[in-house]
Amino acid sequence: MPSFDIVSKVDVQSLDNAINTARKEIQTRYDFRESKSVIDLDKKAMNIHVVTENDMRLRAISDVLISRFLKQKIDPSCLDFGKEFYASGNMVKKDIAVKQGIDKETSRKIVKLIKEMKVKVNASIMDDQVRVEGKKIDDLQSVIAKMRAEDVGMPLQFVNMK
Repeated sequence: MPSFDIVSKVDVQSLDNAINTARKEIQTRYDFRESKSVIDLDKKAMNIHVVTENDMRLRAISDVLISRFLKQKIDPSCLDFGKEFYASGNMVKKDIAVKQGIDKETSRKIVKLIKEMKVKVNASIMDDQVRVEGKKIDDLQSVIAKMRAEDVGMPLQFVNMK
């Protein structure tokens, strides 16, 4: 029986490239001269740590990160911009989480959208992905087209088409 998986993953190498190019751009920008701004990527926890002097520079760094993500073909909706914290002195610290996998609430929403289509496919939740099975490949392709058109709040990829 033909099937495919709906996942939400970010390529770690592309993420690392985007962070490195953003770091280089910030070092060469005129408005960041003599700045103590730091951008670090924690690959295990999938967090981006940003430390800078004020809110204006923090917003500029966020804009640079988003533009670099777009150039590396990474959807910036996978970023979870949390609250900023004031570190020691006049420094501002922000941890940006990179979302990996589909959470339970979003996967239920995806399954509900697939069932509302009224095509003959089965959608099942498997950990952090959704598996869709059907007898006809055309039905599976219509599900993929529908999911690309819908906004579920996170970037989706369609893998393991068998």
